Amino acid sequence: MWKSDKMIAVYIVVGLIALVLLAWAIARKTLRSRLQMQKLMVDEPDINDWLIIFNWTPKILYFPTILFSLLASVLMFLQETGWSVFDGISPEFIGGIWFCLFLLNVLVEEYDITIKVILVSLLTVGCFLLLLKLGGAIMWFLGLLSNLPLSINGMGYLLLALFGCFIILVSWLHGLFYYYTITPNYMNIQKGLTEAGEQVDRAEYTTRIDTSDFCERLLGFGKIIISFRDKDRAPRTVLVWRIQKKAWVLEVTRGKLAIDLPPQRSVASPDAEPPKAESEDSGDESVSDTAV
Repeated sequence: MWKSDKMIAVYIVVGLIALVLLAWAIARKTLRSRLQMQKLMVDEPDINDWLIIFNWTPKILYFPTILFSLLASVLMFLQETGWSVFDGISPEFIGGIWFCLFLLNVLVEEYDITIKVILVSLLTVGCFLLLLKLGGAIMWFLGLLSNLPLSINGMGYLLLALFGCFIILVSWLHGLFYYYTITPNYMNIQKGLTEAGEQVDRAEYTTRIDTSDFCERLLGFGKIIISFRDKDRAPRTVLVWRIQKKAWVLEVTRGKLAIDLPPQRSVASPDAEPPKAESEDSGDESVSDTAV
């Protein structure tokens, strides 16, 4: 029993967990993550405006497909139970919708879809459907879409959703140690697990907000482009979430300049009374007393 294949697998899993915990216990005091930097900025009394951003993977734009994969997984599991209530669920129809949504996500990721492109695309699709209607082939075309030979069971949809979530999780974990901290006077570029960072003066770089991709903006994402004064350095494009709030914070931060004032000396008020000097009479009295 203790030497069976299942027990060996358990030993491997327990060993890996113990190794990860040991590595974390050793390195946790030397790591500097994005969350720790946020706490430091909050506790810093001299810096009131700051922004910390990291680059999301473009695969996060597949989030609608991941959500639909989870929904399709639930529907397929219900259909596989054999209940008469769920017999009407067509795996081919669900697969066709998933395929169309996946293609739409591919277009959103690969191309900058502006409002002009959307309007032209809608006009083109409308003209195409109108031609099919006039030719009497509209029902054939819709039936072709609903009968795509794409049938995935519930476990397949679940694995696709978990794989997409894993890619997004890896991107978030990467952003814990590779990020940008922007303050009024400088920008810190973090490039590792510890304090390996680069400080860039505010005059050495510029920032620009890019929300030209309409579909990307609908999902709450946008790009912050960082260009350097040194022409040998390529610009950095950072895909961020909640772009509306981050754009406002970036404008406020870049619009300010923090100056450290030297400690002020205490200056006597002109209305203050001057210190009283010893009178000559008191001096004479002391001298006479000594003489006596």
